[in-house]
Amino acid sequence: MRIIFDQATPVPIRSYLDRHTVRTAAQQGWDKFKNGDLLTAAEAAGFDLLLTTDKNMRYQQNLQSRKIAVVVLGQQQWPLLRPHIQLVIAAIDAATPGSYVEVCVPFEPGRTS
Repeated sequence: MRIIFDQATPVPIRSYLDRHTVRTAAQQGWDKFKNGDLLTAAEAAGFDLLLTTDKNMRYQQNLQSRKIAVVVLGQQQWPLLRPHIQLVIAAIDAATPGSYVEVCVPFEPGRTS
């Protein structure tokens, strides 16, 4: 699967996705694109999935006609996300063309890093 990371997506996730081809929006030269333009460019370039932290995407974009899957991370801070990386991997592995899913990361009281 070809995956594109949106701007705020923690790059360390990449090392857990070794079965996939991963690029960042910045690597593609798309770091200034807004969500709609990013989705269109990613689809045109043959990406299968957008990994993002933008929880408002489903409200701001019409995802009905999209072929690209969207996985939204409920947490963008890597130290808080890392213990739950299997939730992210499972969401990516279950993604189908045009699907949208938010990965909810459990809140851990007292944990700051």
